[in-house]
This record gives sequence, C-alpha cells and structure tokens, in this order.
Amino acid sequence: MTVTIKHIANIAGVSYSTVSKALNNSPLVKSETKNKILKIAKELGYEPNYAAQQLVSKQSKVIGLIWPTLERIAHSTLVSKINDEIVKNSYSMILSINSIPASLEMFKRFGVDGVIIFDEHNQKKLEYSSIPMVTYGVGKLTSVPVIDVNYQEALKIAVEYLYQLGHQKICYIGDFSPVDHRQLEKYYGFKEAMERYELEISNENLINTAGLSWYDGYSAAKKLLQTTYRPTAIIGSSYDLSAGIVRALREENYIIPKDVSVISYDNIPQMANMEIPLTSVGVSVDIIAHHIVKTLLAYMNDKDLDPQFLSLTPALIERNSCAQAGLRTNNI
Repeated sequence: MTVTIKHIANIAGVSYSTVSKALNNSPLVKSETKNKILKIAKELGYEPNYAAQQLVSKQSKVIGLIWPTLERIAHSTLVSKINDEIVKNSYSMILSINSIPASLEMFKRFGVDGVIIFDEHNQKKLEYSSIPMVTYGVGKLTSVPVIDVNYQEALKIAVEYLYQLGHQKICYIGDFSPVDHRQLEKYYGFKEAMERYELEISNENLINTAGLSWYDGYSAAKKLLQTTYRPTAIIGSSYDLSAGIVRALREENYIIPKDVSVISYDNIPQMANMEIPLTSVGVSVDIIAHHIVKTLLAYMNDKDLDPQFLSLTPALIERNSCAQAGLRTNNI
C-alpha cells in the first residue's frame, strides 16, 4: 500500500496541510509537531511523490550542470562547491558531461528549473532556450548571463607580484590553444603585464603545454630545464599544470623558492596541500559558486531579466613558493 500524507495526518491527529508543511520544513509548524510528523513518516516508509509535487508547483527543484570533465582538480572542486550552494538553496543537482546540445535535451526531458553551463571552448553562442541558463567562463556571450572570473587580471596580478619581488626573468607555462578562450585570456594577461613592466617576452619564456594535465605541465617544465634559459620565476596556468611543474623542478634538484619562485592560477584550497604549498591567484571557488547559483536563481525567478555580465575580482594568496629574486644557489 502506498503511504500518503492522509495516512500520516490520521495517525498524527493533524490536518493534511499541517503534514504537507512539516514535510516541506515550513517554519509555520511547531518543532514538536514537525518532529512527530517526520518520525511517523519515517516509520511508515513514506516516499514523496515528486511528479505530483512538480505538477502542482510547476518546479522540479532540480538544477542541471553541464561540465566538460571532472579529471582536473579545479573543475572537481568547483563542481562540489556549486552543488553545496544548490543544496543550500533547497535544490538538487544533475551533472552531465555530455555535449551542450545533448545535455540540454536531456535536462528538458527531466524538467529541470535551470541550467549552469561551462562552455569550455566557446565554440558558438548558446541558442535560446526556455530553460533559464547561466554560463561560467569568458564574458563574450550576450544571449545568457555570464560569470567571468577575469583571467587576464589574475595573470597581471601574478606578474606584478613577482616584479615587486625583483624578478625580471619570468616564464609562463600554459595551454595557448586558440579554441579555449579561458587559456587565451590568461596568455593575453601575462603578455600585457610583461610589456607594462618592460620585461622580456620570447619563445624562451612562453611555454605552450598544448594541454592542461599534470603530465603536460611536467613535460613542459622538463623541456624548459633542458634549455639554457633559466627563469627566476615560473607562472603555471592551472593547478594540475603547476603540480607537474613542481615535480619536474624537484626532480632536477631545484629548491622552491630559493632557486625559482612558482605561482599558479586557480584559487583552490588544494594549493595549500601540495608538496610545496603554492602561492596562487584567481577568484576563490566559494565566491565563484556563490555567484553562479545566485545569478541562476535570480533568472529562474524572473525570466524577463536582461542577460548580465558579472566580472569577479581575482585575489592572490601567498604561501611558501615565492621569494625575492637573486637567492639562487651557485650550482643551478
């Protein structure tokens, strides 16, 4: 027999509406009554009819998230933070790593209330959809709200920080792929900052990893160390790349930061737990997640709002990987 709120109401000796409010955690029900109802519901094995609730409220209380991959640490961390924010606002999350069109089609079938999109390659403008959407990335789209973490500014902050420490030979290791606007924004930020301080820019200190994995960073750093160019500081364009860079430096007996300073993009807590706690730059994942979910909820509540472009402010977190220039040992 299917247990309904009527069964619970009869046993609890309260009205159907009181049971409904208690099950939805309404503040209008006294704590004592609410606990009694929840206990009875659990004992009876009550299962809420989500399909019926959706028909009544015209809401699924579910948000879809389209993400390209969970292989990189920064992505996984941000996804977890977004889920925390969604749950905090009494919604659930469905994650898809399929293509954007396939994911949107699936989410339409599930009747999600809104969608968060990480469009990694910005291949084309997102088509109009009846589902409220927010995209996370570079502020070049106008059809949907965009949360932009200001990649260029982050790299400018990193270069300025190293320059103030006296570094003149600064190397940037990152993916310069023309299809990924996020990585290009970092590249442009680095070049602009280097030009501002009249620092050298050449093929020697611009190292293209052609990927964003740990091994890509490791391999690029190994190749750098086989050349005669010796930077006093290195900027890695992501957590995973920087972890590979650090491993390559340590294998060659470089002492960080005595022999070379290292800064990484990605403001995530894991930076503090690396084999060398890295100074990092970027917008905190907590702040990113908060604004992504807050913006989407606003559009879910008012679909007539004009698309927004929200640019967040990156910050630099100092740890143990940077020092004044000129401390390099003689044998390096």
